Amino acid sequence: MGSCKDQEEHHQNEAKCVWVHGPIIVGAGPSGLATSACLTQQGVPSLILEKSDCIASLWQYRTYDRLKLHLPKQFCELPLLGFPENFPKYPTKSQFISYMESYASHFSIQPRFKQAVQSAEFDHVLGFWRVKTQDCEHISRWLIVATGENAEPVIPDISGIDKFKGPVVHTNLYKSGSEFKNQRVLVIGCGNSGMEVCLDLCRYNAIPLMVVRNTVHVLPREMFGFSTFGIAMALLKWFPLRLVDKLLLLVANLTLGNTDQIGLRRPKTGPIELKNVTGKTPVLDVGALSQIKSGKIKVMEGVKEVTTNGAKFMDGQEREIDSIILATGYKSNVPTWLKGCDFFTKEGMPKTPFPNGWKAEKGLYTVGFTRRGLLGTAYDAVKIARDIAEQWRTINDCNNNSCNSHVILLKEM
Repeated sequence: MGSCKDQEEHHQNEAKCVWVHGPIIVGAGPSGLATSACLTQQGVPSLILEKSDCIASLWQYRTYDRLKLHLPKQFCELPLLGFPENFPKYPTKSQFISYMESYASHFSIQPRFKQAVQSAEFDHVLGFWRVKTQDCEHISRWLIVATGENAEPVIPDISGIDKFKGPVVHTNLYKSGSEFKNQRVLVIGCGNSGMEVCLDLCRYNAIPLMVVRNTVHVLPREMFGFSTFGIAMALLKWFPLRLVDKLLLLVANLTLGNTDQIGLRRPKTGPIELKNVTGKTPVLDVGALSQIKSGKIKVMEGVKEVTTNGAKFMDGQEREIDSIILATGYKSNVPTWLKGCDFFTKEGMPKTPFPNGWKAEKGLYTVGFTRRGLLGTAYDAVKIARDIAEQWRTINDCNNNSCNSHVILLKEM
C-alpha cells in the first residue's frame, strides 16, 4: 500500500480532460500570438499550447546571433501593434524577440508552455476537436494550427556524412562564427541563412565553402535607397507580376552583375513568381556577394560524397574540411500530430493555396503557411479571428454567461 505522497503524485499524473470555450491554438510563435491577439480584439478567448518554454522559440533558441529581419519592419509587423518607433529599419534578433514579448504582454497572452501536442483529431461523434498533450486532453469547437512552415529542421541525406570525423550542425544550432575560427567549413545551402552564415564565418577568418545545389535568385536588399521588397510590393499594385520580376532582375543585374559567372545560376522563373509558387525565397544580399567575388567564400557544386576529413564534389574536386554546417532550411511538422485530416499535404502544407488556405472544415484553421512571411501571417490572423468571432456570437456563451472561465476541467480519471 503506497504512502499518501505516492497516491498524490499518481493522482496528479492522471490524464485530465479540459473543455476550452474558445479556439485551441497550437504554437506560440508569431502566428499563434497574432491570431490570439486578433481573437482578443473580437472578444473571443483562446488557449495557446506551446511545446517549448517560451514564446517565439524558433527566434529565441534556433537562430544565429547576427540575424536581422531581411525586410523593413513595416512589412514584419503583427496586427494591432507595430514595432516601437525607435527600432531601426531592420530590427535585430534581440529587438524582434523584445517586440514579440511586448506584443504578448500587451494583449495579455499567456500560453501554456511545455505542452507538446501529441495528437489532434476531430471527434465525429461529439463534433469537437480533441487535442492531446503529455499532460491533458483539450476539447474545443475550433483548432488553429499555428506551428508554421519552419517547425523542424530539414536534414538532407548526404552520402558518407556519417563517416565525417568533424562536427556536423544544422543552422538551427549555429550561433556564431567564433566557434569555427580559422576552420575550413562546408556550408550546404545557399539561401539567406547559408549566405549569412558564410558571411559570419568570414569575420572569424574561417574559409567557407558554400555548396550551391540548385539555381538561386540573388537580389540587392535595397534598390535606389529603398527596400527591394517594398519596391516590388508597390509595383505589383500597378503592373503584372512577370513584368515586375523582369524589372527587379534588370536592376539586380546592373547593381550586382551577372551572378551566373560566380556559380550562382538564376532560375528561369522570376523571383516573386517563384516565391509564390514554391515558397523559395530570393536571397537578399547583405554582403556575401562581395566576399564571393573576392574569393573569400568559395562556391562549390553539389556534394557527391563526404569522406572522413573532407568532401568530393560533382565536378570532380575534392577538398579537406574541418566542419559541416547544414543551411538546408526547415519544414512543417503538422503530419506528425494532426490526424484524420486531408487538408494538408504530406509535406505539411495546406492543399488550398493562398489567399484561401487559412480555413478548412469542421472548425479547423491554419495560420503562417502562406509562404509570404509575417505579412501572410497577419493576413491569416485577421481573417481567422473575424470568422470565429461570427460563430462565437451565435453560440450561447458558456450557458448564458454562468461561468467566467474559458477553460473548464471536465473530468479526472
